[in-house]
Amino acid sequence: MNDERDKAMARKGRIIAAVIAGAGLLTVFAPWIVQSLGLAIRYEMLIYLGVIAAFIWAIVNIYQLWRLRQDAQR
Repeated sequence: MNDERDKAMARKGRIIAAVIAGAGLLTVFAPWIVQSLGLAIRYEMLIYLGVIAAFIWAIVNIYQLWRLRQDAQR
């Protein structure tokens, strides 16, 4: 049972890391994406709002993962 819990926590950590990396890349490339597609600046702001939501999701999930690890150590 411990092994399954460890695998689940590791999977959750990898998902969180992928979301953070993807959001960071999207932030860096947002101006280029908007310009290359010929979109209005408001779409760039929409991308940034989505990135902020992804970072908030990641922070909440990091806290949940931290709590799971604290409970597993007891």
